[in-house]
Order: sequence, then C-alpha cells, then structure tokens
Amino acid sequence: MTAVTDPPAPPPGASAAPAPEPAGRRRPRLRRWGRRLLIAAVVLLAAVTVFSLAYNAATAGRGKPPAGALFTEADGVRTRYRAWGTSGTPVVLVHGAFESADTWASAAPLLAARHRVYALDLTGWGYSERRGPFDAAHQAAQLLGFLDAMRLDRATLVGHSSGAGVIAAAALREPGRVSGLVFLDGDALDTGAGSGSGSDKLRFVLRDPYRTTLTRLVVRSDWAIRTLYRAQCGPSCPRLDEAGVEQWRRPFQMPGAEDALWNMQAVVGLPAGRVAELSRVRVPKAVVFGADDDVFSRRSPFETARRIGAPSPVIIPGAHHLSLVSHPRQVADAILATAP
Repeated sequence: MTAVTDPPAPPPGASAAPAPEPAGRRRPRLRRWGRRLLIAAVVLLAAVTVFSLAYNAATAGRGKPPAGALFTEADGVRTRYRAWGTSGTPVVLVHGAFESADTWASAAPLLAARHRVYALDLTGWGYSERRGPFDAAHQAAQLLGFLDAMRLDRATLVGHSSGAGVIAAAALREPGRVSGLVFLDGDALDTGAGSGSGSDKLRFVLRDPYRTTLTRLVVRSDWAIRTLYRAQCGPSCPRLDEAGVEQWRRPFQMPGAEDALWNMQAVVGLPAGRVAELSRVRVPKAVVFGADDDVFSRRSPFETARRIGAPSPVIIPGAHHLSLVSHPRQVADAILATAP
C-alpha cells in the first residue's frame, strides 16, 4: 500500500496560491455579466430614443423663405432664384452642394454691371422645392427649365463645385442654349460618394429618429456652421456674423430638407468620358480654381481644362474651395473674360 504524504508547507513569509476557480462557477458569472451588459445597452438605447423623439418634437418648427424671395416654375419644380442687372447678355450662376443662390451674393453684383445675372436654388438645396432624384440629369432639366421660364435663349453658365456637373449635363443636353461655360472649383465628375461609400453605410446605420436628431444638432449649432465654413472658405473669408450663420442654416430648416439630404446618393456629376464631350461644344470655356482648394488635387484644374477643351485654368492665389465668397472680384473677372 502506497503511503499518502501531506503537501509540502510553503516557505516562511509566503502565501499559498489560490486554487483555480472551477469552470462550472465561471460560466454562471459570465452569464450574469452578459445579462447586465445587455440590460445596460437596452436602457441606453431606450434613453437615446426617448431623447431623440423629444428633441425632434421640440425642434419641429419649419423655416420659411426670406421675405421677398422670387420663385418660378422650372421643369415642374418650384424654383427660388435671385437676379441682378438689367442689361447685357445673361449669366446664370449654379451653386454647389450645401449652398444656395445666396452664395453668389458677393460676386453677382460685380457681374451685373455688364450682364443680366441670375442664380437659382437647385432642387435639394436652398429654398426650392425638394423633388428627387437629386442627380445631374434632374438638376440639369431644372436649369434648362429655368432658362425657359426666364426666356433666356443663350446664356453663360457658371457652375461652382458640383454645380459644374449640372451645367455640363445641361450643355451636353442642349448645347444651343449655351453661350459660355465656366467651371468654378469643380471638375463636373461623378467621383466621390456613391454606392458602397461611407455615406451610404452611415445612411443605413442612422435611421430615424436618430438621423433627424443628428442633422438638427449640427444645423442648430453656430459653432458647427462656422467651423465648416472656415474649413471650406479659408482665412481670406469674412467672419460669419449671426446673419451669416442664419443664411447658411435657414435652407436646412425648410420642409423636406432633411429627407432630401439623407436621400442624396452621390456627388452630382458625369463620367469622365461624358464630360470630355464638352470639348466638341464650341463656346468659350474657363476653368477657375482656388490655389488652396483642398477638395481637389493640384492637378485637377489642369486636367479639367484639357478634358473640356478650355484654355489654361485661372488659379486664384490664397483662395480655398469657396473662392466665390473669399475672392469675388477675381472670380467675377474670370467670368467676365468668358461671357460674351
């Protein structure tokens, strides 16, 4: 028979190692923690949902167009526009994403000394009726409808940022309606957001009421608007006062603005091959970019000019993406050099 001996005693001053916890005891403890985390997540989601619903209800007031705003019907879309000047050939200004006709307020009067100048709010932006799809084809049809409504047979079209894609689509569709083209801080391409992009994923994850809350928190924040404005406009732009902040905020509080914003699928523009067809449209053309525009590469102005058959681009020193705000005189001079 084998003798059983006691385990050796630990040396003086040392403590015995704790016995490992049986696996059977760990599993119930993990389950308890899992239940607690699940309950905490459910409570947090419920609290966020209640806050979101309450916030959305408290901020449900809708904005109104500015007093005296002008409207016309353009391809079935109730379209807000602004006008400057009473004589000369027409120049029609088309804004980019997150902008409106008011973005041209500094440059347009400089053009009005020699031209009749118009700026419209594209559907999806500003104070025009929101009616999708919010793509180049639909907005180009609205632009051509605006020319009809204003009885403009031939006009110089100026497109800022994604507005370049709109004027490109309009010129390719009805080249006889165009007397000149100016791409301002825009290449007219459909690159950027789109199918499979981060914006699509965010749109999938952020369902209502959360996306409405997120949109309104940003729109109602003076700090957020000023920060985004400075990032796109650069140090040369005038500081936004309260009226300036309200000018950028107000269109996003219009009926349908939030739904339109979340339903936009891609950057407004055309494939490169389609844009290149503009080289066959025999009208004066210009490409104008801010030297410090960080939305596009430094090569983009030169590639765009070659693609559409324009002369070498005009590069405005010190200007960022919103060159029409920071350097209206230089922008106006480039347009005046192109408009007949």
